[in-house]
Formats: sequence, structure tokens, C-alpha cells
Amino acid sequence: MIKIENVTKMYGPTVAVKDVSFEVEKGEILGFLGPNGAGKTTTMRVITGYFPPTLGNAYIAGHSVLDAPLEVKKRIGYVPETPAMYDDMRVKEYIKYVGALKGVPKTELKERVERIIGTCALESVYTKNIGSLSKGFKQRVVLGQALVNDPPVLILDEPSTGLDPKQIHEIRSLIKSMEGERTIILSTHILPEVSMTCSKVVIINEGVIVAADTTDNIGRSLTESHQVELTVGGDPDRVKETVSGIAGVRNVSNSGNRFVVDSEKDGDLRAEIARKVVEGGFDLLEMRAHSMTLEDVFLKLVTEEEGERQ
Repeated sequence: MIKIENVTKMYGPTVAVKDVSFEVEKGEILGFLGPNGAGKTTTMRVITGYFPPTLGNAYIAGHSVLDAPLEVKKRIGYVPETPAMYDDMRVKEYIKYVGALKGVPKTELKERVERIIGTCALESVYTKNIGSLSKGFKQRVVLGQALVNDPPVLILDEPSTGLDPKQIHEIRSLIKSMEGERTIILSTHILPEVSMTCSKVVIINEGVIVAADTTDNIGRSLTESHQVELTVGGDPDRVKETVSGIAGVRNVSNSGNRFVVDSEKDGDLRAEIARKVVEGGFDLLEMRAHSMTLEDVFLKLVTEEEGERQ
């Protein structure tokens, strides 16, 4: 549905993004993650046809942003990082106005606006002026205008900036509810937003893609060993000695009765660990595999990239 192909964008001699490539399949929510200034907004603006790439191309449902920009725009709903709206317009009037601008047929416009008001939970404010709304409701209005033409693709650039925790949860739930129905790119530097909302992640740093995978796999691919965390009732020294003797275990560390067991990256020793602990007469109270969090991955990749550039 979305294909970014070797996109480079330059502002004079400054390279904002360099040779960026990734794909998003139909119905997926992709998190486009990176620190401030990494090139996220520039990439989003190229995808939406806001300005052309210096090199490369981007395709939406097979249509090129260079050769068929109007066809691309028909298929995209866009929430920019800093949205501009008419504060003196009422919510319903504004969504209707944007729908007309986007070419929604007059015969469908009224029903479409009513549906958007329900989808974005704007029933309590649709007669109010936009300027009088809270930040959270304004973000709902911005999402509403992006959805009014029923686009198959939704591009969200930092949609939860400035929101309080409750508002963030509401916007996040709304985005998640569209999974499978729309193809979504969520650009953000807020890690929990990606891990709780997205099925895939692309990490960009200093204009270059440094990682791309599913949210589940990306941590595993960078983990140098397989780790298991367990809580065991019994003498900690004896437990440690028992677990350390298991073939394939590289290291066992503990804090009291909580243990972290390191083994080969491709080895899952949980069954053998459980068996040895029980046979040793200890109480196995808890066991779970440990993998790198998205925050761990992000910090590792960004730090490594910065170190290589110094």
C-alpha cells in the first residue's frame, strides 16, 4: 500500500533524509520512530506530496508522488505535527468544509460528517468553535478532517504532542481501532505510543534508517543472548549453583531470590531450567523470557549511530 523507495531530501547542501526505503502493507500500523530532528517530518511531507524528494520516489497504492500527486492526495488523510485550523469555525462546519475541499460528493457529505463526529467522539462539541476546544478535542477534530474523505492511508505526525495522559490514551485507542481498516504511519518520538499501537517499527536517526522490523522481532534481533528471569524459593547460592550447571547457560546473576539466566542467543532453556529447579527441591515461583524493550533498542541504535559518526 505504501512504498518508500530510496528517498533523499536535501535543503541546499543539507541532507535531511538519505536513501530512505521501507514498505507498509495494507491494514498495518507502522511506527516511524526517531529523536527530534531525525528526519521524520521531512519523510512524512515527501510521502504526502507536500514537497518532492530530491532523489527517489514514494508510492501510495501504486501511485507515484512525482507522477500522480493528485491521485496520491486522494488516498491520504494527513495529520501534521502543527495543524492549522480555523478557530472561528464550528467543529461540524469545519469538517464539512474540509470534506467539500477534498471532493466528497454533496450527496454523501452530510452522512460522512455525522459518521466522523461519532468515530472521533465529537458529539459533545460539534456545535462549538474550534478555538474554544481543549487540545485533546482539537486533535480529534484534526483526525476527523483527515478521515472525512475516507482515505485508505493515514499519515500521523506526532499526533499526541501536548496532550495529557488521558487524552493520549483516547487518541491512541482511536488509532488502534483503525488497524486492518486503514494503512497508517505513525511518526513519533514517544516510545510507548509505538509499542502499544504499532505492529511494525522503522527507526530513523540523522536522516538514515537504522532498523526496520516488527515490534516483537526488533528486540530479539539485537539481543546478544537469550535471557530468562525467574524467582525461586530456596537458598540463593544453591539455586545459582544448580542453574549454572545446566548445559548452555553462560551466566547466572541474582539479587536475593530473583535470578537472570543468560544462555546462547538461539537457545531457549526454560524447560530445562524449570526441571532442574524442581528436581533440586526448590520452589519455582515465577519464570519469564526477557527481551529488549523498544526503549532499549532505540537507545542502543541511536547511541551506536552517534558513536560511529564521531
